[in-house]
Amino acid sequence: MTYVVVARYRTLPGKEDEVLALLDTMAEASRQEPDNLQYRVHRSTEDPRTVVLYEEYEAESGFDAHCATDHFRDLVLGRVVPLLEHREVLRLTPREARA
Repeated sequence: MTYVVVARYRTLPGKEDEVLALLDTMAEASRQEPDNLQYRVHRSTEDPRTVVLYEEYEAESGFDAHCATDHFRDLVLGRVVPLLEHREVLRLTPREARA
């Protein structure tokens, strides 16, 4: 069973291109992590300041390890978060199929 994280960011006005560039770098680094299955950056077609990240890991421990990396601490916590108006992070596990 995989572990999914969906993060929704709203950038400060005029900071969306800077945030997207940083997240592109973040995505490239994150995809190299051993437990990362997917890391995708999405931009809203209705509001260019809204960015959604879709991340998938083999297990919750993979996401925890991701949060401990230097690239997460530098790029996301150190450089992206200060450029955001709002940040919401959802941690998700798949619902088991019912018979």
